[in-house]
Order: sequence, then structure tokens, then C-alpha cells
Amino acid sequence: MQIPQRKIIHVDMDAFYASVEQHDNPELKGKPIAVGGEHRGVVAAASYEARKFGVRSAMSSKIAKEKCPHLIFVKPRFHRYKEISQKIREIFHEYTDLVEPLSLDEAYLDVTENKKNIESANEIAREIRQKIFEETGLTASAGISVNKFLAKVASDINKPNGQKTIHPTQIIDFLEELPIEKFYGIGKVTANKMYSLQIFKGKDLKAKSMEELARLFGKSGIYYYNVVRGIHHGEVKPHRIQKSVGVEHTFWDDINEDEELYQKLKSLSEELESRLSKREIKGKTLTLKIKYKDFSQYTRSKTQEVYYENAEDFYETAQKLWELRPYNKAIRLLGLSLSNLNTEEKKQISVQLKIPFEEFEKE
Repeated sequence: MQIPQRKIIHVDMDAFYASVEQHDNPELKGKPIAVGGEHRGVVAAASYEARKFGVRSAMSSKIAKEKCPHLIFVKPRFHRYKEISQKIREIFHEYTDLVEPLSLDEAYLDVTENKKNIESANEIAREIRQKIFEETGLTASAGISVNKFLAKVASDINKPNGQKTIHPTQIIDFLEELPIEKFYGIGKVTANKMYSLQIFKGKDLKAKSMEELARLFGKSGIYYYNVVRGIHHGEVKPHRIQKSVGVEHTFWDDINEDEELYQKLKSLSEELESRLSKREIKGKTLTLKIKYKDFSQYTRSKTQEVYYENAEDFYETAQKLWELRPYNKAIRLLGLSLSNLNTEEKKQISVQLKIPFEEFEKE
């Protein structure tokens, strides 16, 4: 099967949240820092200095402190991360409108045809990284190849502050020698299963038939069969139809009192209304999400015939959903989201409305 000869760039900011904190506070430069709560919760992001000690995102703060006793904890400032992310996206759009953000700190760009008529995607990636550094003081890494999968894998190879191009003539050799845990979409659990099957590199994976991989890994097996051959047809999609809109807050101190909880629900309701009204989006299903201190999670939804209109509607329903909760335990996260939206009538809307309070930064 012929590989589509597109020019795709995957840009990934280096230790984004932690790097923003080090940039804004020079006293933190060169020091091991973790974005998150020191006394409870998890690490949202770790600086490269902290990673040398084994500190990683999604690790509990307690374990992180044990690994690195002089670790400095910094409370997250998501408004600041979002502000910088917007500047970075503006730079992307100087080159192409085919930009697909994956989170605040990474995106795919299709530069097969670009606004500056630059033939080399490698040169475009270099220019973008330079502009990001000049305008934000932060570094980014990039991967360049013929499809999204290869670009994603490539962006991790020369991190931090580097880039890697996988040329069409290099794809097969590159993938055959690539360690299986480096394949995007293969996590730790799947990698361990593959090790038990004597699959350690791409060439080992390639030796398996599609039928065998499908039997062992279900639909994912077909994905593995294709990507190890450099086949991935996913397009860069700048206009995704919005299926839900949500806001959620992680609390660095557990909430136990109903009065404080209701105030948080009211605040979330107002925030949700603000984000919906800016884009004239409405929905008929409201979902309350609760994550408890022990990391167990509970969600409850209510769907009505007419669209929810405002913060008062959200708050009233959220209170009722809260009262239906099965446990009276301290909570660490509250979220409200609206789905069953009117976006079918607004397919050209392309916005990132969800506040990523629980999106841990990638390694």
C-alpha cells in the first residue's frame, strides 16, 4: 500500500508547565521542580532536572518527594499555560491553517501546502521552533514525516529542543529498529505483553500476521500491523465537531463541607455558562464528575428535552446530581460538562473549550 506523501509536523513543547514556571520565575531555572500540590495529589508536570531523579507526571507527590527530597513544588497556573498556548498556535497559523491541537502543548500541522511556500518541512519546523523561543522564551521539539504517527514518534527522539525528520526512504528501516515501547499507542501494559511474546522491536512486530495481532490485541492489533509498515491515513483535522464542553477543577486541599462544595459547583456553573455563551453552544445533557481522594471516580448525568440555558440551570441540576452521590468521602476534583449539543448545526465551530485541569503533561 502506498504511503501518502504528505508533509506532517508534530510540535511538542518541552516540559511545558514546568518550563513556563521556570521562565516566569528565574530563581527556579536549573532546579528540579514539579507542578502540583506538595502535600497531596499528583505531579502534573516535572522539569527535566526533576526527571533525572525519576520524577514523572501522574506520580503521587509523596513518591516524587521521596525520589527527589529537594524537589520544589509549584502550584499550577492554567490560565498562564493557556495564554502561552494561544501565542504558540498563532505562530502555527502563520504557516498553515491545517493545525490540529492535541492539548495545550502539542499539535499536528500539515504543511504539504503552506502559506510561505517553503518546500522543506524540516525548515518550517526549525523556523516555528525558533519563533516559539523568541516570543515565549520556551523550547519545543518537532517530528517531521509523511503521516501523523511517524511525526509523533519522531518528535520524541531528539527531545528536548531538537527535531527529527523521518524521510520516506528511511521509514521501513527506522520502524524495524524502533523499540516497541517507542511506538505511539503502545503503553506500558501492552509493551509488557509484547515482551512476553518476544516482540521487542518493530521487526519483531512486523513478523506477526494481521490475523495473529488481531487475535492478541483486538482492533488495536490491526493498527499495530499497519503502523509498523508506515501506514497511517489519519488526516490533520482542524475542524473537529464539538461533542462536549466541560470545566473541571482539581483541589489541592480536600473538600469535606457541603457549603464549600456548593460554592465550587456554583463557580463551575458560571464558568461553564461563560464558555458556552461565547460560542452560542447549548446542550441537553449535564454531567457531574466527582473524583475522590482515593482516586475512585463517579459520574451522574441528567438529560432534558430542552437545552440548558444558563448557570442557574447548571447549578440547580448539579446540586441534585451531587445529592445522588453514593459516597460521603473527601473529594479532590469536581467537573461539570455539557453534551448532546447543538453543534450538528454548527459543524464549522473549531474550539478547545475544555479546561485541561486533569490533563497531565506527557513525558
